[in-house]
Amino acid sequence: MGDFADVQPAGSLAAQAYASLRGAIEAGELRPGMRLREEDLAVRMQMSRTPLREAVRRLEAEGFFARESRTLVVASLDHQAVSELYAMREVLEGTAAAFAARHASDSEIVALRDLLAIEADLLARPQELARHNERFHSALYGAAHNRYLLKTLNALRDARALLGPSTLLDPVRAAQAHAEHEALVSAIEAHSPAAADEAARLHIRSARRERLRRLVQTN
Repeated sequence: MGDFADVQPAGSLAAQAYASLRGAIEAGELRPGMRLREEDLAVRMQMSRTPLREAVRRLEAEGFFARESRTLVVASLDHQAVSELYAMREVLEGTAAAFAARHASDSEIVALRDLLAIEADLLARPQELARHNERFHSALYGAAHNRYLLKTLNALRDARALLGPSTLLDPVRAAQAHAEHEALVSAIEAHSPAAADEAARLHIRSARRERLRRLVQTN
């Protein structure tokens, strides 16, 4: 009997390759600017190059991969693109926070408080903290109760995968972000849309400053 990979439909294998590569980008295993060879990726995922190429084409179309002199590379964001991305995050997350202050249920506010408590316990474990941060922001987006805003925020999350490792890996930034999250949840608890909007915007501005600082250091 052949390997399981040999009997799976090509479309299924391509979907697996896409998910694996996308996950590697988001986890920072495939870093922006990294040069890739399809044969190496095929070995990494233990599959033939046909479904892999389909996955690569999809990731190129979505902006995760690019070509430099025909060489496949993980796409990267320049200073201007990073600034534009964070400008949109500020607007959208401020709006999400304001909507949450208006529409969040008591149970959703309790859930945000619980996530904050877990976050405090993870400050000394940066990798886990970075993953938990996504859960916190997802809960915030859900508490806004606006499906169109949620769809837009999720699309922006795709672009964020190209930013590289989380800024929360730095302990100073992690502590600062936790305090900013605390202010944000307090504003939502107080049902103050204006205060929640401002707290979210300040949080994203701080993240933007740290991200651009890192970008300057690596260039």
